[in-house]
Amino acid sequence: MRGDGDGWVVSEGQAFWGRYGAAGLLLRAPGHNGAAVVLLQHRAPWSHQGGTWGLPGGARDSHETAEQAAIREAHEEAGLPEDQLTVRKVVQTKTVAAGGVSWTYSTVIADAPAMLHTVPNQESAELRWVAVEEVAELPLHPGFAASWERLRDEFAAIPLDVNPQR
Repeated sequence: MRGDGDGWVVSEGQAFWGRYGAAGLLLRAPGHNGAAVVLLQHRAPWSHQGGTWGLPGGARDSHETAEQAAIREAHEEAGLPEDQLTVRKVVQTKTVAAGGVSWTYSTVIADAPAMLHTVPNQESAELRWVAVEEVAELPLHPGFAASWERLRDEFAAIPLDVNPQR
């Protein structure tokens, strides 16, 4: 059912968004100089960890895979067209399994043929294509900051594919 994943999961005093876990989209595209850039979301001040930079993403619904949730959220939060995205890999970047609670955050690495036009929704203060080497200079969402180095290494091992397969 659409939207049934919205809600907090609490484990040992910590709250995690998404009753069935959560997923975000790490979208790469060739920049103006041909080097890869990634799309980042500056979270709206009112949102959880507002004012930080992260990935478009959110709660998974009960019927969704991580890939489906990340693509849906990226469309909702950034207006990204599904047919222009090529999923390359799904990386589980956070796992919580304590106190009878099981929760995961999955980062879906995908490519676009170009720096696609974005349309921010109310959850975004801004959307920006950022050079890979400049990502860590931004005030990152703590979860994204904790996984950025690993994610950068993961996608560096995958050639940038600019031909959408969807």
